[in-house]
Amino acid sequence: MSEQLAQSFTLSVREDKVALLTMDIAGESMNVLKASFADEIEQILKQIASDSTIKGVVFISGKKDSFIAGADISMLDSCTTAEQAENIAKMGQQMFDRLEQLRLPVVAAIHGPCLGGGLELAMACHARVATSSPKTVLGLPEVQLGLLPGSGGTQRLPKLVGVQKALDMILTGKQLRAAQAKKLGLVDEVVPESILLEAAVKKALAGKPKAAPKKLSLINKLLEQTAPGRKLVFNMATKQTLAKTHGNYPAALKILNVIQIGVEQGYVKGLAAEAKAFGELCMSEESAALRSIFFATTQMKKESGAGDAKPRKVRKAAVLGGGLMGGGIANVTATKAGLPVRIKDISEQGISNALKYSFDILNKKFKKRFISKAEMQQQLLRITGTTDYSGFHDVDMVVEAVFEDLELKQRMIADIEQHCGEHTIFASNTSSLPIHKIAEKAKRPENVIGLHYFSPVDKMPLVEVIAHDKTSPETIATTVAFARRQGKTPIVVKDGAGFYVNRILALYMNEAANILLGGEPVEKIDKALVQFGFPVGPVTLLDEVGIDVGAKISPILTTELGERFAAPAAFDKLLADGRKGKKTEKGFYLYGKAAKKGKKQVDESVYSVLGVTAAPALNADEIASRCTVQMLNEAVRCLDEGIIASARDGDIGAIFGIGFPPFLGGPFRYIDSLGVNNLVATLRQLEARFGTRFTPCPLLLKMAEQGERFYHSS
Repeated sequence: MSEQLAQSFTLSVREDKVALLTMDIAGESMNVLKASFADEIEQILKQIASDSTIKGVVFISGKKDSFIAGADISMLDSCTTAEQAENIAKMGQQMFDRLEQLRLPVVAAIHGPCLGGGLELAMACHARVATSSPKTVLGLPEVQLGLLPGSGGTQRLPKLVGVQKALDMILTGKQLRAAQAKKLGLVDEVVPESILLEAAVKKALAGKPKAAPKKLSLINKLLEQTAPGRKLVFNMATKQTLAKTHGNYPAALKILNVIQIGVEQGYVKGLAAEAKAFGELCMSEESAALRSIFFATTQMKKESGAGDAKPRKVRKAAVLGGGLMGGGIANVTATKAGLPVRIKDISEQGISNALKYSFDILNKKFKKRFISKAEMQQQLLRITGTTDYSGFHDVDMVVEAVFEDLELKQRMIADIEQHCGEHTIFASNTSSLPIHKIAEKAKRPENVIGLHYFSPVDKMPLVEVIAHDKTSPETIATTVAFARRQGKTPIVVKDGAGFYVNRILALYMNEAANILLGGEPVEKIDKALVQFGFPVGPVTLLDEVGIDVGAKISPILTTELGERFAAPAAFDKLLADGRKGKKTEKGFYLYGKAAKKGKKQVDESVYSVLGVTAAPALNADEIASRCTVQMLNEAVRCLDEGIIASARDGDIGAIFGIGFPPFLGGPFRYIDSLGVNNLVATLRQLEARFGTRFTPCPLLLKMAEQGERFYHSS
């Protein structure tokens, strides 16, 4: 073998004359593409082209479990103009064109994440072989950063998989397992990890493969291969995109435009449009906000949540309560964290329900070919159940998910202290009860902590880790590490009623209720906040969470935090009328047989129950402003009180916990973009009309006076 070492790439030629081009960035756990690699790759490709004895090339990663995780996003932050970002895209396009134009067959050998620029590189190769490992995922997630694939991805993917499938992948940023990618035509072969290299070498020696015709049904041929059909595809996609994004995410429309140009005007014009759009998006406020979320979450992964404290190893977990939350917590513990988990419930039915929760989720993944039957069975076998405390002696972490009853939770702690080891952590999934009260009678209060999940657990990315004054740093660090293993983004918050997320949500929901009682129609309020950027409107959310749940939390928050948290008294009438929301099919909206298929309909009888006559008077901006400024004001108050440690944590908590519009970057980044002075002025105007619930908090007033921001200007 001959070998040449470069900074991040190694070129070696095997005895069978297949060149191995290995990417392995020193000091990094994952490979990422950087603009500085262009010259290095150019030199290696020249060397390959000049060696007439080489029969083929295999591009492979030197990392254990990663192909290429994408491009280095931080290089975009140094761009001050759209033209500079456009040039980065053009450089990537030229580099991959050069790879594609090699006279020799180039095969990408893919194991681990193959995302963004990594997939763009793989698509520029002449064939792709991927491992069947669950670690192997392929996708173009740039839209999640407010960008589009800028190195030819918008042009190559439609050629490989067809226009409609390409649009679905690029507009959603979804990730595919190897089997799914093969079905689409994105991957040529799926093999076990142990034979990846040999399978790729064999494919390289077989010569350049002829382009396989896309597997399209007759209807899809008409849609994709005729001008009227393509026009219909792009018109429908535009309509669906606007319905979903409400025009808040400019990347989505640019993706549609760039793909359409490539399909209708050819590859060269498509690339030019792609690079130009990439440059423009890179300079947009939306992309800057979305990239800030990416950097924040990346930084948070390196933090223990408790200074220098090191987490203890968690080998086995348990969940108390087999309800919806308990079932969800058991699911992410078994499937994401890969830990054995024991569910305790007072009834066999509760255990059965919790097991079915995981079975249903895994079965759906199996049917979509995202996991194999063996993986599904392996994950289900990690979950066991009991109606007593058998099998609890060696549990390291217990998550309690029982009713919001202080005495019951205290009794659970006593049981765990009796049946588990002295280091076993007791984490309470309470949504409102202060942790110090739950830990009041504990023999080992240092092991008691709050771990607040959001529903549905398998989908919502946030957890709040709540330490009381006696929780040990080691318990905090262990709980944070445990939550991360479950695929969650944890934020550490100070103990107190409502913690952070429910506290800022409560005032937002209360204001929506006040607007409703003022005569604004239910659907108008929900529509205003969805157009603003929330995933669902506040009234829909109240129906989903449960009107009775809101009624239980409100008095706790009012007692602890003051009258501004008091829910409107008229809402008691809803419970008196048996309206608890979606779970009882009776709330603000119609459910079950009463609801017609398609669009959600308001249960008009709710107005007479509340004693309100629907009389629209406010515009959508006024409705959205009144609800959101309540959330913003309370978020700043939480920062001032030390409930959250930083503006960054407050932004991540709001985005991942309640769907605060990601394109705004979170409450604190949004306040910076509004201007603190402008927010204070809005609050003062509303205070004059509606009273002290809109009084600006002291920190906002201080910042307005001193002209401060939460983040430094970039």
